[in-house]
Amino acid sequence: MAVCARLCGVGQSRRCRRRQRSDQQEQGSDSDMDEEEEEKIVGQRRSDAGSRGGPGRVAAVAAAATAEPSDTCEYGSGHNTNRGGSNTGPPHPESLMELPPELLVEIFSLLPGTVLPNVALVCKKFRQILNTETIWRRRCAEEFGMREDLRKMEATGVSSQDLYVKLLHPYRHILGLWQPDIGPYGGLLNVVVDGLFIIGWMYLPPHDPRVEDPMRRRPLFRIHLLESKKATVECMYGHKGPHKGDIQTVKKDEFSTKCNQTDHHRMPGGRQEEFRTWLEEEWGRTLEEIFHEHMQELILMKFIYTSQYDNCLTYRRIYLPPLMPSDLLQPGLFKGTYGSHGLEIVMLSFHEMSARATKLTGDPNVPAGQLTLDVDLSQPVDLPELDQQRNIDVLSRIILGIHEKVQREVEQPASDTSACVEHAEEEADDAAAEETEVDHGACVDACQSGPSGSSSSPEAQPFVLPLGVMARNEVYPRTCRKCFYGTGLIAGHGFTSPERTPGLFVLFDEDRFGFIWLELKSFSLYSRLTDHLPHAHAPSMEPFEAMLRNMQSWTS
Repeated sequence: MAVCARLCGVGQSRRCRRRQRSDQQEQGSDSDMDEEEEEKIVGQRRSDAGSRGGPGRVAAVAAAATAEPSDTCEYGSGHNTNRGGSNTGPPHPESLMELPPELLVEIFSLLPGTVLPNVALVCKKFRQILNTETIWRRRCAEEFGMREDLRKMEATGVSSQDLYVKLLHPYRHILGLWQPDIGPYGGLLNVVVDGLFIIGWMYLPPHDPRVEDPMRRRPLFRIHLLESKKATVECMYGHKGPHKGDIQTVKKDEFSTKCNQTDHHRMPGGRQEEFRTWLEEEWGRTLEEIFHEHMQELILMKFIYTSQYDNCLTYRRIYLPPLMPSDLLQPGLFKGTYGSHGLEIVMLSFHEMSARATKLTGDPNVPAGQLTLDVDLSQPVDLPELDQQRNIDVLSRIILGIHEKVQREVEQPASDTSACVEHAEEEADDAAAEETEVDHGACVDACQSGPSGSSSSPEAQPFVLPLGVMARNEVYPRTCRKCFYGTGLIAGHGFTSPERTPGLFVLFDEDRFGFIWLELKSFSLYSRLTDHLPHAHAPSMEPFEAMLRNMQSWTS
């Protein structure tokens, strides 16, 4: 037992072994023989401590295993496991240094790549093992999703270690979603590992008004190791192919891009040719096909404003909202129609009893970063019969009644809140009953039972836009799940005189919702952005809400 305990580093303590030896002295010369053999084995083990699996080590272990069959023990147990025969198995290592190289490769490949440089500092043996391609190939696959691309890369002579150490690891902090600082217009940049490159894709909405079409993408920059052993940054803006660029990290969650050859952005036909090309890419049509004069002015203004940056931009990190069990539907990014401004991208998130849509792309009236929709989930609306839905006056009376009640609740002192709510509810119910016989109780029960789409959620009900409400999409869903009171943000040019105006939030299904702007008499349809967006989810609700607050200050 003492032999095994001393070899394994576990089992009986030194004091226990002394007591055992004193007991064994009474058992005769056989026990003395065992003690002498034990000291011999330990001496051999100490002399061979610097060797790895050498003959001396093997001899010492063999002697320890055959010295006394009843003294062998299970590793780490401290008790006898072989009482009838000899144990000829390999020795139990005392440290990582004594493990075989193939086992160390397996262990190191399980560690995050960020800690491997510290492992290499331990000793020369670890540093040599860390040059094994298997370790870095696994890190590239598990941390950055690279699998088939690694074979193509290794065929070009770039190792997985070089790829991780010189490209993926140094630029890992720019992966994810970002919002460019382009004044009121904003934008959505997704930086991903794409094949053998890190590419920054600018996401563009579909051409107006095809809100349910997939997003369009345009590469703005890329980083690679193809031409040298050093990471190369290239600008992809313009129509003359990749050219020299630069990326600088300004501070945490912020970086900047710079083009070093802006002449590649120019076209032979000058600004007129550049504008026609941009217009076809941005809107899918020519200026002659856009008959609305105000819309022409907005388009020309956007081209002049955005083209002046020449892809020299600052980006700030944005997160996708985390999913909560009580959410009405899956939060995320949606494309929505905004009249003559075209399609814009919003982020839908849930905050207790409210749903909020924040602009990621904007316009000169309401810029990116502003809260375009604020929906009160505690104020459900039950739609009237289909023929009454066509009457804009009926819908206005319902929504304005709820709006006045909510405003009174906000203005009343806290001591009078309960009495005022009861009185306002009675007035709102009476007015609604006279015109539409609306009963809010069913929707309230459905909302409280769980807005996330459980089995108790109400069935789809018919829906039609009121006459006189303008919609960019003539084809829209004709059934809806739920409706809620909400407000939308409107403002004059240059974000002057902003105000929140009441409207109706309409949930069609998991991927589509709409909003009726009562004052503007217009309808916006929103469709979910279904692209895969890795490295984009917020770690928790706190940093996401902090990002929303900062986003408004970026574009105000």
